[in-house]
Amino acid sequence: MENQTEVSYYILLGLTNLQGLKHFLFPFFLLLYMANVLGNGAIIVMIVAEPRLHTPMYFFLGNLSSLDICFSTVAVPKMLSGFLSEHQTISFAGCLAQLYFFHLLGSSEAMLLAVMAYDRYVAICNPLHYRLVMSPQTCLLLAAATWSIGFLHALTSTVMICRLHFCGPNLIYHFFCDIKPLLSLACSSTHLNLTLLNIDAGVLGLSSFILTLFSYIYIISFLLLKVHSQESRRKAFSTCASHLTVVFLFYMPSISNYMISFPGFPSERDMIPTLMYCIITPVLNPLIYTLKNKEVKSTLKKFLNRKLFPEVK
Repeated sequence: MENQTEVSYYILLGLTNLQGLKHFLFPFFLLLYMANVLGNGAIIVMIVAEPRLHTPMYFFLGNLSSLDICFSTVAVPKMLSGFLSEHQTISFAGCLAQLYFFHLLGSSEAMLLAVMAYDRYVAICNPLHYRLVMSPQTCLLLAAATWSIGFLHALTSTVMICRLHFCGPNLIYHFFCDIKPLLSLACSSTHLNLTLLNIDAGVLGLSSFILTLFSYIYIISFLLLKVHSQESRRKAFSTCASHLTVVFLFYMPSISNYMISFPGFPSERDMIPTLMYCIITPVLNPLIYTLKNKEVKSTLKKFLNRKLFPEVK
């Protein structure tokens, strides 16, 4: 495919052009990014180091934490450097790479959340066959499937951008290269791209959300109709509460950004939900799983005591 691009680089205008506000936003988002890396990194280390957490549920949680770190890393460091410079430039190739990895990781996370909901469904509604259904081979296959679907989604989006003609201007009203801001700069027709974006977002995003929703509808129905022990219900709801919270924090801004179309590519409006699922949600995920999950809390306490007070047995 011949690349018809005449623009060799873009200027990311970022969140604001007010210098005083940039000086406030830089340390704020730097702290959020560090909290994301440290919090999700701690969960990954705990899951790898603690044999008690070598279960399907925590295997997928480790994958989610890895995705959260990578997801933010695609956009946040470039955004932080933009706060320190007057003009934040990015090459066309760098722009495509950022777009590709952002959608690879984002769509993989959407599918992973659906897989985690299925894991909870099997654990609660079919506990006797849980180990058989969610075998190590099945878990690896499901994890590989989430990454493969993300790879195909991102590849399709990137290839469709490459077929467009960009002749200027080169100002992107966003803090990273996303599909909508790039489409607004194209000199050729974007009808096919918009159609594909709507279909892709509907099939991938909405279907994974609906699968997640149906899993929890079935779980709640099962608990209310077939489980009569209040203690068993409480434990089951407790294990699902963290994941449900993460699902809504991820999907609500994503649906607003990619599945609800507005005329004119309003990039300024798109920045708010993007900040939510790209920066805020990855920071909140470790807190949600730590605060809601007794097993993670006890493991974290034991891990910290072992590191801070190694002489105490």
